Amino acid sequence: MPQLKLTYFDFHGGRAEPARLALHIGGIPFEDHRFAFPEFAELRKATPFGQVPTLHVDGTLVTQCDAILRYVGKLSGLYPNDPLQALLCDEVTYVVEDANDKLSPTFRMAGEEQKAARLALVNGSMPVYLRWLEAQLLAHGGQFFADNRLTIADLKVFVDVRNLNSGRLDHVPTDLVRSVAPALNAHQLRIADTPEVLAYYAKFNAA
Repeated sequence: MPQLKLTYFDFHGGRAEPARLALHIGGIPFEDHRFAFPEFAELRKATPFGQVPTLHVDGTLVTQCDAILRYVGKLSGLYPNDPLQALLCDEVTYVVEDANDKLSPTFRMAGEEQKAARLALVNGSMPVYLRWLEAQLLAHGGQFFADNRLTIADLKVFVDVRNLNSGRLDHVPTDLVRSVAPALNAHQLRIADTPEVLAYYAKFNAA
């Protein structure tokens, strides 16, 4: 087994959380390097694009969250072997990342600027993405997004919906997912209640 070091902000969410969950579920040992926000200015200088997460694999530095997630998904047995199911899995993870790319700039805003930008998303692209994800989930049986089992696609969506429901995003209603994509909300609750995910968050006393 390779030696792994996953580096990301010290909070329960964001672009590294699906990989953290996959490694935990798969029982894969890794160094979970978490850092506080003030440390990022210096730490980012050692990254290729000034971004995290990064993953060191036997000392080799790798970037890009979805590439990292696919790799650890393979190590953890949470990535499909069948090419079509792998494609469906990738499609979902890329769509979630596309939605995240639209939200990310709002974290650098404040006040009325942030409010206007987030409300534009709430009333625009967010429901479009959420309804598409719900349609994909229902088209594949309503339980999982691909391969008729838990995969990294489910973890990627779980972390995203968990964030939208959390109340930590100012100007994003906590009932947004429940109102526009109820099956997607039910998926998040179901994944949250799996023993492995419960055990992961119990380690940190995190709800």
